[in-house]
Amino acid sequence: MIGFQQDNGGAHFAFTDRWGGASPAPWTELNLGGAVGDDPERVRANRASAAGALGLDPAGVVWMHQVHGNRVVRVEDPAGELPECDAVVTTRPGLALAVLVADCTPVLLADPEAGVVGAAHSGRPGLAAGVVPALVEAMVAAGARAERIAAATGPAACGRCYEVPAAMRDEVAAAAPGSAATTRAGTPALDVPAGVHAQLERLGVPAGVRSDVCTIESSDHYSYRREGRTGRQAGYVWLA
Repeated sequence: MIGFQQDNGGAHFAFTDRWGGASPAPWTELNLGGAVGDDPERVRANRASAAGALGLDPAGVVWMHQVHGNRVVRVEDPAGELPECDAVVTTRPGLALAVLVADCTPVLLADPEAGVVGAAHSGRPGLAAGVVPALVEAMVAAGARAERIAAATGPAACGRCYEVPAAMRDEVAAAAPGSAATTRAGTPALDVPAGVHAQLERLGVPAGVRSDVCTIESSDHYSYRREGRTGRQAGYVWLA
């Protein structure tokens, strides 16, 4: 269920895989996405199960309404529905921020000394739009310092698999240097995780943890590119 978990001096990072849930095919099994056609009751059960495995209160997990943009919202209360956004920031201990993905890059950031954490959904559009720099800016405004921020990116489509038209690759790479790639077949591609880490480096954030799992290649993870109609795994970040 939990593919990766790390404690960063009082801030916790975790990423799920697709196993251990209640959803049938094509969302098999631990689908956490509420907008992919799965039964809402099963999604709630899966989210509760994942939260329990992490020692979290399901009611204390913040879920975004993701739209592939660069809007950042600061949240201190899990009650109520968030507006459309692709990044969230909190300074409230115990409040977990979640990001849903199925090929896009889940980005988790934390400055435990300042008591600030953030999460971002960075797909190709969000990478080009600068959702991660916007998140870092919002965290700094909340008291974080770039040089203290710990970063982790979870399972995502890799540059060897994420084929795109050459013009698209060039357009995104112009906005996010370091994201251009080539597939195994020698065709144009994008490496969104590499682009995210390049953005963080330019902002003064130390080199973080990058998952070596490609969702397109991994049968343990959801991949929209591979499967089409499928579920969503999640990344979580919270302060102890």
